[in-house]
Amino acid sequence: MVPAPVAADVRVMPVAQGEQERLAGIHSPRLSVYAAMLLAAIGVVQLVASLLFYRSIDEHTLREDHARRVAEMLVVSDRVFRLEDGLTAKIMTSRHLEVTLAPVATVGRAQMNDDLERIGRQIVSWEPSLADRPLHLAIQPADGGRRDLVGSMQLGDGVWLNFRSRDISSMWPIALRATWMTLVTAFACLCVGLVAIRLLTQPLRRLSEAAREIGQGRHIAIRESGPTDLRNLGRAMNEMQQRIARLLEDQARSFEAISHDLRTPLARQKIATEMVRDAEVRDILDHSVDEMEAMLQSLQRFLRAQHMSTEPGPVDLDALLRGLLAPLGDRVRLAPLAPADVETYYEPLRVALEALFENALQFGETIEVTVEQVGRDWFIEIKDDGPGIPAEHFEDVLAPFFRLDEARGRTTKGFGLGIPTAHRLLTRFGGKLSFFTASEGGLIVRVQVPRPV
Repeated sequence: MVPAPVAADVRVMPVAQGEQERLAGIHSPRLSVYAAMLLAAIGVVQLVASLLFYRSIDEHTLREDHARRVAEMLVVSDRVFRLEDGLTAKIMTSRHLEVTLAPVATVGRAQMNDDLERIGRQIVSWEPSLADRPLHLAIQPADGGRRDLVGSMQLGDGVWLNFRSRDISSMWPIALRATWMTLVTAFACLCVGLVAIRLLTQPLRRLSEAAREIGQGRHIAIRESGPTDLRNLGRAMNEMQQRIARLLEDQARSFEAISHDLRTPLARQKIATEMVRDAEVRDILDHSVDEMEAMLQSLQRFLRAQHMSTEPGPVDLDALLRGLLAPLGDRVRLAPLAPADVETYYEPLRVALEALFENALQFGETIEVTVEQVGRDWFIEIKDDGPGIPAEHFEDVLAPFFRLDEARGRTTKGFGLGIPTAHRLLTRFGGKLSFFTASEGGLIVRVQVPRPV
């Protein structure tokens, strides 16, 4: 088997406009991605707003919590002091609260500010009995960037109760739980939203893929599902396909009928030319009639490609290629190929290969055919030794009746329908046609064998 041309020796066919749009659609974000990004942005905004809200609540609630705790501690300490003053510090000291008794206050009145005055009022609101007691408060820094609430309150006999309520700046436990609940809820909502977006946009993705397939000449049965608007769109696209298919089929059959009917007057002209005595004139007429018949045959094959329908089945590529190449004699060389049964469309593949072989032999003396399998796909390469096609015209030759001035004069056989016929058939049934220019010259046509989806 002849190895495939390396990257340094070939130029790949330029991508057609429709293919460019398809590739752009693959690399650009889809509607669902934009919707997911919007949903994620909304989730982030909601999360940040919730955290700010909880933080605001926490600051207020945290002070109330410390005020309540200090108020309870002061009242209990005062009662314990009256019963047994020596046990006050021992009984009231805990992990969150440190209590000492001293003849002087460790916190002075001058250290009070508006925030501390507010905490003091909250303490008195919790325990009104403390309203007539001197109470001094302050905020002192602690380890780890925390802040402690410290204070002094006068008890009986001139004794001061000095206390430290640790970490007044820490988050309130309820606020922490609420924050985690917000995070979990936001993540769950995001996941549910992404699933919902995927389900809602799935019909739209199917319609987009179907529209691309329809643009390549295939008939796709679109499932009418999803929201009402998408169901109506799917129904409209199915009806549009039917109308276009009927129009193309009627048009193709009309031209086929016309070309078939033209064969009768051409046959009469063929007989009439035999009655012409002038040999030179007779040769011109014979050549013109033969050219017209060849053109009609090529046109009929191109028109049949527009509406050909068939079902997939197993095809032996080796037997198919040998059957097509046998009449061409020594001008064709087929690389050794073991019998390969491929699930494909026999008639479209046969007609496409036949057109490509004829085209290759019109502009080259010999052609070389190789077959290779890449994954699940099969590829057939047809290499000729003709003048080739410039890379800038790889897309142009797919259009019907296109001719290259450098390679095709008016006296050259062919009508510019061989490659377009193969292209239409392969594209309609899921195959692909691409071109390469080998380093030694000549054209390489690479056929991807259609494979049922």
